[in-house]
Amino acid sequence: MAAAKKSVTKETGREEGNGSHDIPEFTREQELSALRDMLLIRRFEEKAGQLYGMGAIGGFCHLYIGQEAIVVGMQMALKQGDQVITGYRDHGHMLACGMEAKGVMAELTGRRGGYSKGKGGSMHMFSKEKNFFGGHGIVGAQVSLGTGLAFANRYRGNDFVSLAYFGDGASNQGQVYESFNMAELWKLPVVYIIENNRYAMGTSVTRSSAQTDFSKRGISFNIPGEQIDGMDVRAVKAAGDRAVAWCRAGKGPFILEMQTYRYRGHSMSDPAKYRTREEVDKVRHDQDPIEQVRNRLLAANVSEQELKAIDAEVREIVNASADFAQNDPEPDASELYTDVYR
Repeated sequence: MAAAKKSVTKETGREEGNGSHDIPEFTREQELSALRDMLLIRRFEEKAGQLYGMGAIGGFCHLYIGQEAIVVGMQMALKQGDQVITGYRDHGHMLACGMEAKGVMAELTGRRGGYSKGKGGSMHMFSKEKNFFGGHGIVGAQVSLGTGLAFANRYRGNDFVSLAYFGDGASNQGQVYESFNMAELWKLPVVYIIENNRYAMGTSVTRSSAQTDFSKRGISFNIPGEQIDGMDVRAVKAAGDRAVAWCRAGKGPFILEMQTYRYRGHSMSDPAKYRTREEVDKVRHDQDPIEQVRNRLLAANVSEQELKAIDAEVREIVNASADFAQNDPEPDASELYTDVYR
């Protein structure tokens, strides 16, 4: 994967050549911050997988392992007040937005201290305070809602930007294109982020999508798009800066296709037999987003000891969240009748 493979220009709809955007180097502080944030997501998801296997988490559980660079890099391009909305592979987005690990984990285990009081589970958590407007279980539904957030921003006359995340599978949903059309017509400040992890549930994009370059999906609506190496947090942040600046300038929506890879199955019940172990191992070895940052830090003379200390700190946070999530009381039975609209 190239860092910025190609982009579709607003004026012509034609592709620019490879390497049209240089990737700015991160400072030492940015690298360390990105490493910690990605490690938090990775360790959290590993622990969630363990708890699911133990029966402590019920229902559905979709892990973000392998895709951490996308949400971490994009958050680095935002400012206070910008909004995030996504689908059901959402724990990483919550943590990147600043939601507390113990509250997220408690929601996964159905406890009172969870972000939705233990009633939403993996797919349905929100935090108005952190401007996270939910994971959503209906495929593609968040795209229309994210467009609505952008409409509210334009209506109120602020300069906030909405990020709407969705996958390669959701990219084929009809409401996505209705949203594209409306967003461009009204010049709404929304960045559509397509997390292309190569498989729509269990079907390769080459079998499920007639156009596999998702950065082109907005051409008929005159929406510019870029195809980005979603495994390189620096490339993601740089692309995020460009897309967010475009939206803040009142130029309308922008599409970013983040080429990435999920190491686990589509959900915890998916054995992922549609791909080979060799394919997964190769991506882990050659492109892992966390190892890329770690290797750059080591090359910059950051000690192994300092990196281990960061990992230890993250593990402590995650372990504490798991302890809280297993010991916090379950919601009172009366909660069955609250937050129900009739």
